[in-house]
Amino acid sequence: MISRRHFLSIAAPALALSGYPVHGFTKEPIEGRIIVIMLQGGMDGLLAIPPVGDDNLFKQRKALVASNPLKLNPLFGIHPNFRNFSKMLKSNEASIVHATSFPYTGRSHFEGQNVAQSGSKLPFSTNTGWLGRAMDFAKITGKALSLDAPLLIRGAPEFDNFYPASIEKTRSPQTALIDLIKETHDGDVMIAIDKLSRGSMSGPSRLRARDPLSLATKAGESMRELNGPRVAVLTIPEFDDHSSIGSTTGHHPELFTLLDNVFYNLKIALKEQWDNTIVLTTTEFGRTVQENGSAGTDHGYGSVGLLAGGLINKSSVVANWPGLASKDLYEKRDLFATIDYRSVCSACIEAAFGLDHDFIIEKVFEDKKIARVYEHIFG
Repeated sequence: MISRRHFLSIAAPALALSGYPVHGFTKEPIEGRIIVIMLQGGMDGLLAIPPVGDDNLFKQRKALVASNPLKLNPLFGIHPNFRNFSKMLKSNEASIVHATSFPYTGRSHFEGQNVAQSGSKLPFSTNTGWLGRAMDFAKITGKALSLDAPLLIRGAPEFDNFYPASIEKTRSPQTALIDLIKETHDGDVMIAIDKLSRGSMSGPSRLRARDPLSLATKAGESMRELNGPRVAVLTIPEFDDHSSIGSTTGHHPELFTLLDNVFYNLKIALKEQWDNTIVLTTTEFGRTVQENGSAGTDHGYGSVGLLAGGLINKSSVVANWPGLASKDLYEKRDLFATIDYRSVCSACIEAAFGLDHDFIIEKVFEDKKIARVYEHIFG
């Protein structure tokens, strides 16, 4: 009997874990793992990975460039707060994709986040996510232990939902409620309920840390287990800096440090499974090239994607750079996205699940025009 995959989803900052492998429709049996870090609010890609070799960067945003970016190549640098990620770049286990975006040019967080999770061109046009559909075709499925499984990992099968919340100051659950849940659930959900009830009945409650760093460690430890989940989704919110975004220091740089440490915690917790893993960031859109009147940036278009993991063989910075001259900007305000980020997602699916690129773009994204960038990222 094939075990069914589990999901664990926690309120934002959030973590969702998914499934046990079942092979099918793949080029060869691949036991790869995918971790998606959703950066909600719109990350400023020009601040994270500044194109220091483009003179227009300093003309367009004098106050929004870190004073000491680390140089990657003649065109690009990286914010100094990405210390761990920079080490991964040096050790050929990380890559960067710049001037990229999902195919959404609006300014709405809700629409942009929906497109980033669904992989569709039109917001709210489907009730499944690109990663969930890929899991369907790779025969990776499961049950959801969550209040609401993220759209990103929703596929064709319906989920049974159960949420084993740990609520502050709650020391003993109502045994009658647990008994009722046991009567209506079986299999893997029953195992989770038994663990919950045993832990809750034995002394003071142990509150679960739900900050992104703790969740990253939890994700890595779970995915390292024998027959553990192969998919995880982490959420880091608050990138919507319309004021006081910061440059060398400030709110956005603080988020860079947090993201950098999430990458590090994942690698440490995954241990040997890091070699079989690809971690990628997503964000609903970038931010304007020029700062606004309150030392922040507004909703934009192009941004950057950060990828890391042992499935990468050689580090690279992938970009078809459009330039930052005013004439080259999208609507005269935004970095133009020249790479459809769905091509990056397709490459990650190909690397981790073994699905063929043509199959992915036709069946998962339903867009045969999506380019193959696998070799640029994975070698």
